[in-house]
Amino acid sequence: MRRLLLALPFALLPLAVTQAAQAHDHEHEHEHASLGAHEHGVARLNAVLDGQALELELQSPAMNLVGFEHAPGTDADKAKVAAARKQLEQPLVLFNLPRAAACVVAKQELESPLFGDKPDADDHDDDEEAKGADGHEHHHEHSEIHAHYQLTCAKPDALKTLDLGQIFKTFPATQKIQVQLISPSGQQGVEASPTAATLKF
Repeated sequence: MRRLLLALPFALLPLAVTQAAQAHDHEHEHEHASLGAHEHGVARLNAVLDGQALELELQSPAMNLVGFEHAPGTDADKAKVAAARKQLEQPLVLFNLPRAAACVVAKQELESPLFGDKPDADDHDDDEEAKGADGHEHHHEHSEIHAHYQLTCAKPDALKTLDLGQIFKTFPATQKIQVQLISPSGQQGVEASPTAATLKF
């Protein structure tokens, strides 16, 4: 299963490159927009349905989920981080999985510097490269939140769709989710939005 998820980005790379180029034309100028990385309002989701196993991997700038990216210093910031974490710990609700599929969470991992985890090497690289074209240093932190879920669904045939509407409602600063999906019917790259939040498996 892990191998499937690791192969996913390579299998859909041509599509992802095309989508990233199109997104760049429509998005505001952002220092990372052309790289398709860390773009506020945009999250990424990898989803693999293989037999009874459903694996979901959500990556999002912390800004989309808690409203900031700095280490939580105030009680209010800490409360926002705790609330977001609690919501992320309920994937059956967050992904609105149908009860008929009888899915249970086998394993879940949440990672973010905001949760007290050490920052990823990639995040550190972003800070090192934070000198913009103007030569000035940008001290903006780029914290991400990664959520990885492994679920077992007793009746996977009941998983006809993946409804991301609850994610948009729970985290309204998320404007779109770039989805890479592998299921028995094939693989696809889709961009979900609050008005088009349901994907077919």
